[in-house]
Parts: sequence; structure tokens; C-alpha cells
Amino acid sequence: MIEVKQVRYGVRKREILRSVDFHVEKGEFVGLIGPNGSGKSTFLKNLYKVLRPQEGTLSLMGEDLLTMSNREMAQRLAVMVQEQEAAFDFTVEEVVMMGRQARKGLLEADSREDRAWIRQILERTQLSSLAEQGFFTLSGGEKQRVLIARALAQQTPILVLDEPTNHLDIKYQLQLMELVRNTDCTVIAAIHDLNLAAAYCDRLYAMKDGIMVGEGTPEELLTSEFLLRVYEVEAEVLKGEDGTLRIFFPAPGKKRTSRKRAVKVAPEEDG
Repeated sequence: MIEVKQVRYGVRKREILRSVDFHVEKGEFVGLIGPNGSGKSTFLKNLYKVLRPQEGTLSLMGEDLLTMSNREMAQRLAVMVQEQEAAFDFTVEEVVMMGRQARKGLLEADSREDRAWIRQILERTQLSSLAEQGFFTLSGGEKQRVLIARALAQQTPILVLDEPTNHLDIKYQLQLMELVRNTDCTVIAAIHDLNLAAAYCDRLYAMKDGIMVGEGTPEELLTSEFLLRVYEVEAEVLKGEDGTLRIFFPAPGKKRTSRKRAVKVAPEEDG
């Protein structure tokens, strides 16, 4: 559904993205990982056209993304970003309803179907009790859930999420990731927490210094050796009884200790 080839982006003499290749198939949940400053957010901004690459091509559902109108893009791709500024304090329901604008004419009013869909989204994101509350009065985690709800309200086949679990406590991190995974959407998400990425993503791309330095399933990519190379810290990668990877970062100076109910990941042997 999305194909990126040889994308370059820079500011003045600083090259931030260098010959980036990237692709996502329909129905995939693809995570974008990498240390701070690696270029993840800049890459996503090129993907949804807040920034424009100096070189390369971007294709969305078989069409040239760079020549597509913003309205056409918004009917196919919804975005949740971290930075949100507004001049007026809208209610939660009003903010979520903004996700319907890409499907309306300039002066078209909210329909009965729109309102029903918004009620459903508010319930799914556990925001119904906050529907009449002002957005500015919310906690950081509550605001993050509202922005996810607005993206879902847009009702697009593709979701692009920039660190969607930022500011959320563990309960809502897991609920949000389950919610996103159980949609029918193709999902691209920059994810800071490697354990969440391992648990929910079908494939991962790793960035460092503006370059894609790795791509594969979580089990293929998230090895101790790879994490040391990308993040420059030692990590212990184990597999729980449920088959999900667990990544541990021992405190400096402490020896690793064995953990019950987990086994080290090892290559499968024939026979």
C-alpha cells in the first residue's frame, strides 16, 4: 500500500534522511524503531507530506503521493502526531469529530451517521465520559487517546502513528495497541518501547543516523547484537512462554541473572 524509494531529506547542509527505502503491504502493522534523533519523525513527516523530500519517490495505494491533493491523501491515510497546538479549547467530542472533515464538503454539516460513528469511537477508546470536557483540561495520556480517536474517526485504510503510546500508563498502552491492531487498517507506527514493538508489530524497520539499518520480523531483528549496534547498549533478549519476545536492559555494572518462565531465543535446528 505504501512504497518509498531512495528518499533523501535535509535542512541546509544537514542530511537527515539518506536514501531511505520502505514498503508496507495491506493489513500489516509495521513498527519504526531507532534511537532519538535517528530520523523516525522526519521520515513520517515526509510520508504524510508535512515535509517534502529533495529526492526519491513515495507511492500511496499505487499513486504518486507527492502529486496527490491533501484531501485525497486524508481519505486514505490518517495521522496521529505528538505535537498538537490549537487556538481554541474544543471539547473531546469536537476534536474527535474533526476526523470526519476529510469526508465532507466545505459547508457540509455533521450527519446522523457521523455522530453515531463518533459515539462508537469514543466508547472504543474509553472517552465517552470525557466527551464534553475541554481538550486543554486533559492529562497528557488522555490527550493522546483523543488524538488516536480522531485518527480512527477519519475511517481510512491506513494509520500513521508517531509514538502513539507516549504519555500513556501501562494499562492504556496495552489497550491502545490492542485497539489499533484489531482495526482493519494498515498501520505504520514509530514506537519507542521495544517490548511493545515486539509484541504487536508484524515487521520492524530500524533507523539510525537517517538510514534504514535493519528490516524484518521482531524475532529476526531484535537480537542482542543488533540492539547493541543500533542503541549502543547491551540488551538481553528472551522469549516468554507465550512466544513473545522480552527485552531487558541490565543496569550498568550489574550482572545478568536468569529469569524464570523465559528462554533465550536460539536459531531452530534441522531435525
